[in-house]
Amino acid sequence: MASSAEQMAANMNWGAFGKAKELQQRILFALALLIVYRIGTYIPVPGIDAAQLKIFFEQANQGIGGMLNMFTGGAVGRMAIFALGIMPYITASIIIQLLASMVPYLEQLKKEGEQGRKKINQYTRYGTVVLAFFQSYGIAAGIESQGLASEPGLFFRASCVITLVGGTMFLMWLGEQITARGIGNGISLIIFVGIIAELPSALAQFFASGRSGALSPVIIVSVLVMIVLVIAFVVFVERALRKVHIQYPKRQVGMKMFGGESSNLPIKLNPSGVIPAIFASSLLLLPTTISTFAKDDESGFIGLISAYLGPGQLLYYVFFGSMIVFFAYFYTLNVSFKTDDVADNLKKQGGFVPGIRPGERTAQYLEYVVIRVLVLGSAYLASVCLLPEVLRSQFAIPFYFGGTSLLIVVSVTMDTITQVQSHLLAHQYEGLIEKSRLGGKSRRKGRQRK
Repeated sequence: MASSAEQMAANMNWGAFGKAKELQQRILFALALLIVYRIGTYIPVPGIDAAQLKIFFEQANQGIGGMLNMFTGGAVGRMAIFALGIMPYITASIIIQLLASMVPYLEQLKKEGEQGRKKINQYTRYGTVVLAFFQSYGIAAGIESQGLASEPGLFFRASCVITLVGGTMFLMWLGEQITARGIGNGISLIIFVGIIAELPSALAQFFASGRSGALSPVIIVSVLVMIVLVIAFVVFVERALRKVHIQYPKRQVGMKMFGGESSNLPIKLNPSGVIPAIFASSLLLLPTTISTFAKDDESGFIGLISAYLGPGQLLYYVFFGSMIVFFAYFYTLNVSFKTDDVADNLKKQGGFVPGIRPGERTAQYLEYVVIRVLVLGSAYLASVCLLPEVLRSQFAIPFYFGGTSLLIVVSVTMDTITQVQSHLLAHQYEGLIEKSRLGGKSRRKGRQRK
């Protein structure tokens, strides 16, 4: 038999959405900031030779250049003010979270609640500025070496660095505002919108290759079928749960007995969501962003990066897959599902796992379950992200198409829809409470009149 919450969720429709004014305001606010982001991807950095830049990216679009363009919504191909995207902020977050598990001071800040979280966010912003500065300076130097600057020199480098760093910090602020006052995760939505914006042109180029004979109809149909199957697989796995049985003891209050109920603690097969794929992609893009704009030097360090860390290379697959698996475990156990905190909350509420002592033993048991669940979860993430990459390189598809992009689009869509449903459900609960209050007042007034 369905619970009252499930019945309310089933009854949600456009009429309920029309009454939820706060939800509408949040969605409009998020859309307005995302439109600002899209406008910024068309504002170029001063001093760029647009004609030479177009020729350069037509040659680099199939490799790392295509990956950069996909994740930044085309801002790199136009060398816009948001060309760095949000990746420096994500990379800084990775570094801070890694340090928080090793540095006692940062570990203590994590335990200080809201005040400690604000301090860690401040350090993350400082790290973002540092990473964005070095990355933007490398891009500015690379633009000059490739002959893409109309007036190369110190003034161009300074203006390019200031513009790109300022664009990244503004994007970081946009993401935080969307998360706080909009709907969904702001950082993920910015990446999501950038990918969606590039999909029409990528599909048009894909079908144009089929019309010209560069790709056979069999390959085109196979790729489309693979996309549908991957989407269905992602939706299925993201909804998969491992349920841990929780028992609550009976307690007597006066002459009545309460409690004695049982429930389930749901553990998702992939508790970390799309975060490991984004983290791994950001680390992969950090060195290769500079190598894309650097002058060709097959004998030097830049040549080694381009030769071994480019899409289609064995080291690229090994590094990408291992980073996804590492961040799936790291982010789950340290952020999204902290077993110590879950065990403490269960102990405070009086719940326990049958046969397991509350407290430390429960935390150990939950960690045991999560680690084994993540074997399948991390393998699923790595396979979804790497399989389209391998097929793209084998079929020689003339544009960048990666499993990470597909995973981000599907996961962010599901998370955003879930948050919208949560807001609608909360609005319906508020409406029921208000009706019960009004009903109670009318009954009291009727008794007073009598």
